[in-house]
Amino acid sequence: MPMERWSVAQAESLAPDPAALKRARSVSGQFAATGTVDDVVWGLVRGYQVAADLAGPAFKCSCPSFRAPCKHAVGLVLRWAEAGTGDAPPPDWVTAWQTARAARAKARSSPPDPVAAAKRARERAERVAGGLTELRRWLDDQVEQGLAGLGRRGHQAFEPMAARLVDAQAPGAAGAVRRLGGIAGIGPQWADRLLGELAMLHLLVAGHDRLGTLDPATAATVRSRIGFPTPAEEVLAGPRVTDRWQVLGRFDTDDGALTTRRTWLHGSATARFALVLSFAAPGQSLAADLVPGTEFRGDLCFYPGAAPLRALVADRASAAEPFGSPEGGGSVRAALSRFAELLADDPFRYDGPVLLADVVPTGDGWLVDPAGDALPLAAGHREPWWLLAAAGGRPAAVAAEWSPAGLRPLAAWVDGAFVPAGPPVPDPGAPRATELPPEMLAAALVGTARRPWQAESVRVGTAVAELGPSALLDAAAVALTTRRAGATPDVTRVPVEPAPAETDPPLPAAAGARLARILRGGAPGGAHLEQELLAQWLAAAVARGGVVPPALLPALLDAARRTTTVRSDVARVAGRRGAWLAWQRPDWGWLLDEATPVTVADWTTATGTERLGHLITLRRTDPAQARRLVASTWGADSSENRARFLATFADGLSPDDEELLEHALDDRRKEVRQTAVDLLRRLPVSALGARMRERAHAAVRLAPGEPARLIVQPPDRLDDDLRRDGVGATPAHGAGAGAWLLEEVLAGAPLASWTDLEPAGYLALARANDWATALLHGWAKAAVAQSDARWAAALLATDAGVLREAVRWDLHLVLPPDTLARLAAEALRTEDGSAHRLLGLHPGPWPERLSVTVLETIATRARTDRHTWQLGELCRTAALAMPPEYADLTGRLAAQLEPEVDAGRVRPIADLARTLAFRAEMRAELAPENVTPRQ
Repeated sequence: MPMERWSVAQAESLAPDPAALKRARSVSGQFAATGTVDDVVWGLVRGYQVAADLAGPAFKCSCPSFRAPCKHAVGLVLRWAEAGTGDAPPPDWVTAWQTARAARAKARSSPPDPVAAAKRARERAERVAGGLTELRRWLDDQVEQGLAGLGRRGHQAFEPMAARLVDAQAPGAAGAVRRLGGIAGIGPQWADRLLGELAMLHLLVAGHDRLGTLDPATAATVRSRIGFPTPAEEVLAGPRVTDRWQVLGRFDTDDGALTTRRTWLHGSATARFALVLSFAAPGQSLAADLVPGTEFRGDLCFYPGAAPLRALVADRASAAEPFGSPEGGGSVRAALSRFAELLADDPFRYDGPVLLADVVPTGDGWLVDPAGDALPLAAGHREPWWLLAAAGGRPAAVAAEWSPAGLRPLAAWVDGAFVPAGPPVPDPGAPRATELPPEMLAAALVGTARRPWQAESVRVGTAVAELGPSALLDAAAVALTTRRAGATPDVTRVPVEPAPAETDPPLPAAAGARLARILRGGAPGGAHLEQELLAQWLAAAVARGGVVPPALLPALLDAARRTTTVRSDVARVAGRRGAWLAWQRPDWGWLLDEATPVTVADWTTATGTERLGHLITLRRTDPAQARRLVASTWGADSSENRARFLATFADGLSPDDEELLEHALDDRRKEVRQTAVDLLRRLPVSALGARMRERAHAAVRLAPGEPARLIVQPPDRLDDDLRRDGVGATPAHGAGAGAWLLEEVLAGAPLASWTDLEPAGYLALARANDWATALLHGWAKAAVAQSDARWAAALLATDAGVLREAVRWDLHLVLPPDTLARLAAEALRTEDGSAHRLLGLHPGPWPERLSVTVLETIATRARTDRHTWQLGELCRTAALAMPPEYADLTGRLAAQLEPEVDAGRVRPIADLARTLAFRAEMRAELAPENVTPRQ
């Protein structure tokens, strides 16, 4: 029976960290041959032999990496999950690896000697008893001497006792003691937390002393807390619980020596929770067979205990499939009642699973159910933007772990869709209440030797009895468990107001999945291409129309917070849900200032951003009405809004706008005046253009003759009229006052007024003039401002290093794309150093001539260049601007080069092919409705 393919999420979870996942994705498309046999996926990449036994999982790779799995192994599983594998027969090295693994498994499965095992068990029990006896004395000593001293000594105070328990083969108790070092003297209420942990350790020692009298389930709980292992074979041999198991979510924790994955399941029929643990050493992968948001029919076997939660998957009767919403969710009070029952059976537990139905977040970090009962979210989770974005303030099912610190969410289900919880964030200001009585804590802090603890409930005659440290620890354990089991909900919390209903349709699900991949760093090409791919995705999404999946809004808004160039497009696809989130979080407030095309009913009562969006819409259909609206409130609007409103006049600009723009030249705000100047200079006929033309032709006159020459007389001073018309007072570096005024006057004059000669004629005369620098720069700035490609081409053709670099490259932006492509292709063929920059200026997609030239250059450089950085830079530039249709041709080039050149030269070309394929898929997913994308 063929092996069932994993989901991409399962394959991605094999990577130990996000960086390893990126490296794996970089090689997933480069396998030359792949196949499957039984539960093994195998492949060849860059000469390395790679195999993954997914039943383990276990991995093999001939690369020199010390990680397991390495990037090649994870990349192979990703390749299999996304596209399957080939059908080539397994090579000998795969068969040999399978055989060796089977032989080792058989050797491990041989039955142990029962007599020797019994002897080892007796010896360990004696060592554990001795270690716990010392632990009891140590606990009494700490309380007798006072916890204040422990707070000053830090973690070093606990290491000797922890080491002693390790020697006594009580690893569970040793770990509990070692964890105390992270509590003593650290953070608020540390003494309360420390006394509570000491009390539970004391209770554990007392339980061990009475192991013979405890019921088997409670004894098993005590033994497991001490660190006695229960073999998996013994667990699997026990009773099985059959159900439809829904995987609610998981947590990964890393203590430096070991990574632990806690995966929570819930049985739909039995309403039983199960915890599946997996462990991995640093750099190793964790088990990924239980995917949150999926369910399967099967059998679980639970570890023995008074309140058994930990389990092993014994058998699966069905494949894992997504489920719409978890069954068995309840109210806050029901969850607390179930937690109290859990503590009654297992007082050593600190947390337990809960499944809440129809809860809504508050604005201050609580979840409220329909009855008005609320539970707090734990530190690091008190701002659940992931849940607010996905549910929009409406009821949702939430799975979480409940503890005295609050709820730690696992996931939510919104309209039948699974939403994983966001990662925790630093939260140093999280409050923490004390759990133990103050008189008990006071006695423990100073020490019972100095301040004996007096228990009010214990009297000798008429006097209150003074009890020792053991009694105080016993009483603390009772008080702590009672308080945790008796937790009550808060009934004063108010849920957030729900988000307004969305008016725009959602974008296709496939497009949303691709956006999620980009945002989490899974796009090809690495981090340096992610921003550009995000910008291209957003541009295509805006062109199609629609809103992004709400669950992606937090990551998208964070990305736009860091990259301001995409904010306008993000505002167009964030929808009303995005604006609702931005109102609640200041660092997303920029979204409220990004106008989107809208229509407002009342101009006078609309906000500035709503007016701006209305103007964007109106300038495309009725620019005259837009102009009248701006003029109607000109005096009352803020200077910032006046500048923003004027900027919309660029769309549909006409001579009818001149009167208002002329009026804006006298505005008190510089930004308003500059916006008006920029727009007036774009009008073919305007009063500003006439004034600047008169000044320019007074300063530069053509003197006929043989040869003809230019007579130049710059303006002698910067008067108020020149200032009003946009001439700046600060000259460019190295320019004199006269040269600067000449340059500015020429920059503002219409180029169409220079009619006596062709542009090349004027430029030839300018180069022979003493004022050549000012003349050329003035005309160049005019060409940029007026988008005059004819003058720009002439200036670039005649420039011999006179123009400042910034001005020269601005001229390239004026050129038509085909002209720019021709220049770039010529520069590549002649190995001009400016070729890469010219390619970067071309907005894309490149025409065929340029694309072919780039591919030819890539092939040549891969075979001949001494350094690979130029090849890599060229491939990265092409990845964003080359038409996606070249993905197949580029992939074939990489395959052709692989046996010819070093792998380091093939890698950027393979990455280019993958990025082009990624863009092709992205374009197909975001193609306008009823339009078939070109193949």
